[in-house]
Amino acid sequence: MPDTHAIPVERARAAFLEACALDVTTPKPGNVSTQSPGHGMHAAQFLASADASLDALFARGERVGQRILDAVTHTRAAVGCNTNLGIVLLVAPLAAALDDTGEPPVSAQAWRAAVGDVLSRLDVEDARLAYRAIALANPGGLGDAPEQSVHAPPTIGLRDAMRLASERDSIARQYANGFADLFDTGLAAYFEASRPTPEPAPADPGEIAMLNVFLTFLGGWPDSHIVRKHGRALAQSVTLVAREQHARWRQARPAARRSASDPQLDAWDAELKARAINPGTSADLAVATLFLARCVEGRG
Repeated sequence: MPDTHAIPVERARAAFLEACALDVTTPKPGNVSTQSPGHGMHAAQFLASADASLDALFARGERVGQRILDAVTHTRAAVGCNTNLGIVLLVAPLAAALDDTGEPPVSAQAWRAAVGDVLSRLDVEDARLAYRAIALANPGGLGDAPEQSVHAPPTIGLRDAMRLASERDSIARQYANGFADLFDTGLAAYFEASRPTPEPAPADPGEIAMLNVFLTFLGGWPDSHIVRKHGRALAQSVTLVAREQHARWRQARPAARRSASDPQLDAWDAELKARAINPGTSADLAVATLFLARCVEGRG
């Protein structure tokens, strides 16, 4: 009997790889890109990480925690450092929910409901596996908490553990609020950038959409990774600059926005990297949003 799920899985996998590729082909301030390495990493590591984590994230029928652990394990073996923990934590529940929605393209509403069902089923075993993944990835400061630290065995389910961290971590907040920031803020920013205009089409509309989503998140609230590394005051200052830069970029003549490359954003990118400031959580949220959008896009 033919595998009726082969086509949707392949489409979802392709959407994930495309989103991860756009993460590094799009020059985003403070992030590693093909144009600008940084923070001791380069774009090829991120592309290799996407390939390494792919099978684990889209392992049909597997629990979320196992997807997370396997994806991080394969990534660590491939590149030897933490390049994609945030992406993995975000995409694993989204991919698991696709097991229940049928063939992409799917409606955002149906996918969102399926994500809610997946999150409601997360248990202590999912937490145990995810804790192992976080400890293996070894991201500085992530998982340190007065309650349910990843350095001790969990006693509650993964969603409940994420709720405890949701006030200080934007990725944990997605588990608590049903991925509302992606389905509401992220998709709105994506489709805003993707609307047809009378002006000539951008050279790469995917990069324009990625940059718009990234700046929307970075300008929306302090980036969790920056908060962990540098404190809330500095993270808030980056958020304020992001809002100003985003407003300037959006108000520029359409011809000036035909490429994601922008001299002022490029200068800010260099400044952030010189100060070791990496808005990594905003990038993770943007990648997950692009994955969502590419699966939802084109629905008839």
